[in-house]
Amino acid sequence: MRWKIAIVNSATFGAYTGVVERLRKVGEVVRINVPREVSGEELASHLLGFQFVVASTNPRYDEKFFKANTDVVLLARNGIGLDNIDVKAATESGVVVTRVPGEVEREAVAELAVALMLDAARSVSAAYIAVREGRWHERSRFIGLELMGRTVGIIGLGNIGRRVAEILSKGFGVNVLAYDPYISRDAATNIGVKLTDLETLLRESDIVTLHAPLTEETHHIINMETIALMKDGSILVNTARGGLVDTGALVKALKSGKLRYAALDVVEGDHVSLGNPLLQLENVVITPHIGAYTYESFGGIDECVAEAIEAVVKGERPKHVVNPEVYEGRVRRLA
Repeated sequence: MRWKIAIVNSATFGAYTGVVERLRKVGEVVRINVPREVSGEELASHLLGFQFVVASTNPRYDEKFFKANTDVVLLARNGIGLDNIDVKAATESGVVVTRVPGEVEREAVAELAVALMLDAARSVSAAYIAVREGRWHERSRFIGLELMGRTVGIIGLGNIGRRVAEILSKGFGVNVLAYDPYISRDAATNIGVKLTDLETLLRESDIVTLHAPLTEETHHIINMETIALMKDGSILVNTARGGLVDTGALVKALKSGKLRYAALDVVEGDHVSLGNPLLQLENVVITPHIGAYTYESFGGIDECVAEAIEAVVKGERPKHVVNPEVYEGRVRRLA
């Protein structure tokens, strides 16, 4: 039997590798685009008859989706984040969920974080816009900051956070602080990072960069209260998840000058409309969630997803399962 594989809301999966042809040896491959905010029931109807789903950052696969669709066997996330997948509901429905391990996107996201940091410190994008608009004479407005000798605070010392720490400390001579309640002090010390509490990190850092997952605990970890703790004129960088930052609080801090600059690859809602107040500010640079957008990273992502689908077809347990407890119950099997 030939199975059906849906690539949902992802123009990049398979666009730069031969993975789609590889998966066509397994079954029929269909690209499906649905509204970002589609309901679980409607999403389930779009995916009737599909055993495999390659899931992007949207839409949301919620409890209603898993109850309404009994065909999907594997939900393979072509990325790291699981914000839009109700893993508990998937497990209860017997659906295996996989994702790409952090090391696949590690270098790409870490390098972008540092690039955004440099852009913010030196106003690179703002200066370029001035040149394009014939305002070369305004160059004295773009006096920047050097990274060497400054303190950067990293919130979230996982794969990407550690690589950022390495680049900054070894490449720029930066003093690195980190806050991560799940990392031991010894582990941080071994990579040349001083582990501290969140309040101390915010008070002492010239630049704060976010590399934490989005959970109930970390939602709006950057808010009015935590921004008030930050140094006047400090910089915020976010290449992790938009929901880590309270947008309203950020806008106020940027307008008041409390924060010098914000450099963002992610925003709340995972996209920016033209009416977003952040776009009205000169001391902001935003990229459209391109942290993992390198040819090297995409190659690794495609490989991981293909391996997961092929493993299930062979009756094997795929690598990088995020809900291994599903195997303790009744896992959906290919008919």
